[in-house]
This record gives sequence, structure tokens and C-alpha cells, in this order.
Amino acid sequence: MLSAISSSRLILNNPLLIRVLRFPIPKLPLSTNPGSFSSLSTAAAVSNNAAGGGRTGAVSPSLVTEELQQRIDVNPPKGTRDFPPEDMRLRSWLFSNFREVSRLFGFEEVDFPVLESEALFIRKAGEEIRDQLYCFEDRGNRRVALRPELTPSLARLVIQKGKSLSLPLKWFAVGQCWRYERMTRGRRREHYQWNMDIIGVPEVTAEAELISAIVTFFKRLGITASDVGFKISSRKVLQAVLRRYSIPEALFGKVCIIIDKIEKLPLAEIKKELESVGVLEEAIDQLLQVLSIKSLTELEEILGDSGEAVADLKQMFSLADKFGYSEWIQFDASIVRGLAYYTGIVFEGFDRGGKLRAICGGGRYDRLLSTFGGDDIPACGFGFGDAVIIELLKEKGLLPELGLQVENIVCALEPGLQEAAATVATILREKGQSVDLVLESKPLKWVFKRASRINANRLILVGDSEWQKGMVGVKILSTGVQQEIKLDELD
Repeated sequence: MLSAISSSRLILNNPLLIRVLRFPIPKLPLSTNPGSFSSLSTAAAVSNNAAGGGRTGAVSPSLVTEELQQRIDVNPPKGTRDFPPEDMRLRSWLFSNFREVSRLFGFEEVDFPVLESEALFIRKAGEEIRDQLYCFEDRGNRRVALRPELTPSLARLVIQKGKSLSLPLKWFAVGQCWRYERMTRGRRREHYQWNMDIIGVPEVTAEAELISAIVTFFKRLGITASDVGFKISSRKVLQAVLRRYSIPEALFGKVCIIIDKIEKLPLAEIKKELESVGVLEEAIDQLLQVLSIKSLTELEEILGDSGEAVADLKQMFSLADKFGYSEWIQFDASIVRGLAYYTGIVFEGFDRGGKLRAICGGGRYDRLLSTFGGDDIPACGFGFGDAVIIELLKEKGLLPELGLQVENIVCALEPGLQEAAATVATILREKGQSVDLVLESKPLKWVFKRASRINANRLILVGDSEWQKGMVGVKILSTGVQQEIKLDELD
């Protein structure tokens, strides 16, 4: 017992070890190896002692520290990301472009909780998204989920606001989303998504405006119509085909989900899945034949020119010409989107090089609000993830160089002038300038290296003789020009 007490005191008098023990000890598995069990249980006992003064068995501080270090996984959970400064600069740059394009088109920013009711995202049986939810029961016995997309949260907010809203709404959001899915290039389990939505406009002009916004975004980043295109169709095309071949309307949602996989699965697998939901073999062949159409003229020959599907699509392509992005779009009957709530025009942005998954996608969802008990309002929108566009920019060599940039670096030339340097830094910061204040005594060689690393514009030196005259030395780092400036004239 005496050896245990003395060891405990030794540990508690070790500041370095105490700092280590401030972190919670992870739960560790029991071991049948007596030596291993002893070291693990002792480590837990030391943690308890640090927190509340309990007694422990004898243990070496180095053993505890080593044991803890072995147990810490420094990687984020699979499918998620850290954002160190260099990656955070890139993310901020991308998000600023999302926001600037939204501003140019007159949209207002909104946001929603990352944690939502699970029921918000479970609309139709068979939707792929049901199996991708990060969902659980909270301490109040409520079923909740990390949001996998933003549109249902938008619908919930619109219903909540009700008649207090003045239509049309033009809202956008940039938010984090979570999906437990198989990871590929540009696809992670958490990502950030840019959404733009128009609520209250039934005309195809709304979809045309949204695609115009995405095209504007691409152009700002240097992406051209030879890099990216949009495949456009309408859910109404599929509805018309189902009616033509007597496929029950009740199968519409299930058929959409299967057809959405047409570029991911072999055709034989698509046929097999269609059969499994009750579509007859003859109807499957006819359906797949229509979905292979890549020309509006050919579609019109099959469906006629009097239906809503063809009329909407013809207007869409006409508007694209007026907006000036005709070269970016093409008709593709197989585009249906996998989510059940789409009702009309649907579109996907794709990499013409064929190396990446869909860059973005969206369409009209006029009947989403009624699935949550609200009154339906005409609506359309798109989602645009951050991961795929970064991969495309890498592929095209369009990622910007985004080094850290600080306007001023302030350094005291003598230890006794550190307070004076803090005064100078405060003056500049109050004038809106960024300042990196050297917080400890460093040689000038180190200061110049630091200034180069942070891309500082000016080096401000606080020296004794200058300070006594109420002045500081200012060196413009790009030109090497140096002068003394009065403190009250520093800007």
C-alpha cells in the first residue's frame, strides 16, 4: 500500500502526465494476459486519481503515457474529413463562390439543423436514401437522423412559416450532409452541399434560372461546356411511357428508383429489378427503348406533341437558348433522379470526361410538401456537393493557389518592447488590418522567414530608439523599402 501511495503522489506531481490524463481514458477490452490486464487497470486507476484523489497501484508514468498514445486513433471516422488550414482555405473559397453566385441571382441564405427527425427523410419504401441514414434514438426516445440532404428540411421550414411567407421564395443554403454509403472518388459519407430552391413558381422558367446559376458558377471557376454538361429530362416522360404500356401508376416511384441506376448497373440487372417490382417483360423492353432516346424530336414522334412532358422540355431548351447556355445541355430520357419527390423537369450535371459521378442534380418537386401534411406549392431546386467539384478542378488544373496571407507582421526588437508591439498590433487591428504579432523574442532571421510563410505585406519593427520618438519601422516586403512612421499615422 505504501508503494502505491508513493507512486500515486509521484504521478500527481508530474505536470506533463497530468496534462495527458486530462483526456478521457477510452474503454479498453479485458485481457487474459495478467501483465496486460494489470497495466490497463492501473492506467484507469491513475485517471480516477487525477480526477478525484483515489489511490492507485504502482505504475510508471512513461508506461501510462505510452499506453494512452497507442490507443488514440488520430484519423477521423471513415468517410469524413479534417480541414487543416490549407484545406479550410479551399473550402472557404468554394463556399464564397456558392454564396456569390446565389447573391447574383437574388437568393437569400437559410440554414437548418444538421439533426432532424428521422421521419422527415423516410418518404417512400425502396428509396436508396433510407438505407444510408445515420439515424438513432436520442435520450428522449425520439428517432432522429443526421440530414442526408437539405430539401426536406427546406420543405419543413416552408410549412412551418405557412402564410407568413411571401411567394415566390428564392432561398439557398450551404450545409453539411451525411450518408452512409459506399465511398468512391468524389463520394464521402459526409459532404457539404450547395442548394438553391425556388418556391411558388410553376413555370419552367424556374428550372431554367437554376441551371443558369450553376453555369454561371462553372464559368467563374474556369470550367467550360467542353468540360461539363447537363442531361435533362422530365418525370412526366416516364409517366407517359407507363400509361402507354399499361404499367400501373402505383409502380411509378419504384420504377424511378431502378431507372436511376441505369448507368451504375448492367442492363440485365436493371431488367431483373424491373421484373421484381411487377413490370411485364414486354413493357420493360418498350420502356428501356424509350429511355435510350437522346433526341427531343424522336421523343415527340413517340409521345406526340400534345403532352406536358414534351411541351415542358421544348420550353426548357428554348429558355436555355435565351439564357445563353444551349451548348451546355442535352436531352436524355434516362435521367429520372432517384428521390421519390420529383414531379417534372429533372437534370444532372456530368463530367464530359466520364471520370466522375454526377456533379450536381435537381428538378421540380411540386408535391413534396403534402407528404409532410402541408399544402403543395410549386417548387424546384438543386443540390451541388463540394467533393466532386474539387475532384473536377484538380483534374482540369483549376484549383487556385490559396496561401495564408496576412497584411502585417509586428515584431519587438527587444524583449522589453513586447507590450509596445502589442499596442501597435491593436492599433492596426482596430483599423481593420490583419496582424500576426510575434509573441516571443525571436531573431530577425526567424521573423523574415515567418513573414514569407504567411505572405505578409509589411514588417513592422518596434525598436527602442524609434519607440521613444513615437515611431515604428515599416518595411514593405515586396519592394524592400523601409521607413520610419509615426504611430498616429500608421494605417
